[in-house]
Amino acid sequence: MLVLKAPRALPRFVVAGMTAVLLTGSAAVAQHFPAFQQAVAEGVSGNSGLSEFYRDTAYDDLWTGADDAPRRTAFLTALMRAGEHGLPLQRYDVPGLMEAFDAVRSERDRGALEARMSRIFLQFATDLHSGVLDPIRVDPDIVRVLPRPDAAQLMADFAKAPAAGFIRNLAPAAPEYARLFRAKHKLETAIAQGGWGPAVPQVRFAPGSSGPAVIALRNRLIAMGYLERSAVGSYDGVLQAAVQQFQMNHGIEPDGIAGAATIRALNVTPQERLRSVIVAMERERWMNIPRGERHIWVNLTDFYARIVDNDIVTFETKAIIGARSDDKHTPEFSETMKYLEINPDWTLPRSIIARSYWGALASGGARHLQIVDASGQVVPREAINFGRYTPRTFPFNVRQPPGPTNALGEVKFMFPNPYAIYLHDTPEQHLFNTTVRAHSSGCVRLDDPREFAYELLSRQSDSPRELYHSILNTGQQTRLYLDNPVPVHLVYRTAFTNVRGELNFRDDIYGRDDRIYRALVAEGAVNPAT
Repeated sequence: MLVLKAPRALPRFVVAGMTAVLLTGSAAVAQHFPAFQQAVAEGVSGNSGLSEFYRDTAYDDLWTGADDAPRRTAFLTALMRAGEHGLPLQRYDVPGLMEAFDAVRSERDRGALEARMSRIFLQFATDLHSGVLDPIRVDPDIVRVLPRPDAAQLMADFAKAPAAGFIRNLAPAAPEYARLFRAKHKLETAIAQGGWGPAVPQVRFAPGSSGPAVIALRNRLIAMGYLERSAVGSYDGVLQAAVQQFQMNHGIEPDGIAGAATIRALNVTPQERLRSVIVAMERERWMNIPRGERHIWVNLTDFYARIVDNDIVTFETKAIIGARSDDKHTPEFSETMKYLEINPDWTLPRSIIARSYWGALASGGARHLQIVDASGQVVPREAINFGRYTPRTFPFNVRQPPGPTNALGEVKFMFPNPYAIYLHDTPEQHLFNTTVRAHSSGCVRLDDPREFAYELLSRQSDSPRELYHSILNTGQQTRLYLDNPVPVHLVYRTAFTNVRGELNFRDDIYGRDDRIYRALVAEGAVNPAT
């Protein structure tokens, strides 16, 4: 759980009360209530949730009464530390709030300040709970339904709870958020202390190598926490093991050889790594939702698909994602896997027909594909005048029937969604030997789909292998429904941690994190100068 420490000092009027007009007692408040009530109503009129909350409480004060000092102190303390979460401090205008407290001279002033505090609290709570940005405005392929809190319910719950604890619990409860929070602080500390030292020269390191370049490599790994302090001057087994651990944490083949890719990753500055962590924290806020005791987690930048049970990875396999060209990017979203389709056919999306097959179809080629009408009947090629149509106006579907050469292989895993994205097998197994596995037209291909299927079916069958193969061997296209559907999360994390808290980094292959970072800068959540 995150702990928001108190600042060195809050102004005395915030802690003990404000001005005399706020501390005149219930009789004075009652006497001036109509002015206070009117000012509050006007101040929250732009937000239906806040208006509902204050109507339900008869416009009782939450922030500006004599008994409200602990609540406002807890909130102003949290606001002062909002930057530690990568939130936009200027959005909350803490100095302006302080001045407004000191400037209260009437009940109408107090009502206006009451409304202002609630508006800012709602903004802060929303930002901390579910993100500063609307992701789809940053990148249309980030399709997240943000878990925005209901304003009236949020305020009602806050009014009944200990303020400091309630504010702490607004942040995502997922352990990953707390680990990223700590990683952010650690990186900021390293930057304040001068970074990780000089860059490592781009030379070839081999066991037994020595000299200034090896010393630079050693010192860099020590500064980054991969190696204990040492005076060793040669590329020995200890240094090689540290390089190997670094490689594993950066998605590089862990061969223990500090080649060009490893040196490039080592020379990334802590400032650049901090950017990735700040973006990852914002992404965690977007996903402040129950993820499912059992769920499927596909980190697109990591090229792996994992089955997770109670926060423990129980199965993982290499994955291939959409290629880097703009029209093939795999989107980010969450849906629910409902069934497996064994011996699948493949109905080609219009975009793929236009990009890769239209010319061949029109000239009589691509005979492995069938043309079918709305009822599923195969239409002879000779009966179609392709000159009358374009890929967009073509009134038929194009289908590849089940079989060993089918582009989807022997099984696909379906979580119905409007983007026609699913997990599936592939006959192109050689592509899993590549490091940057961005080769598909958007769907996610699995290296070991059979074992993936067995694990999913293990919850509903004592013999999942036999169940799977009994269907596969028929050669018939068959849907096998999961007794308990499984949430699927397609995510994109260039910075993430493992359960030991070790920070991992991956490349921003689609440039999405760069766009998010620039949007956070524009909102004032990040000051790039610092």
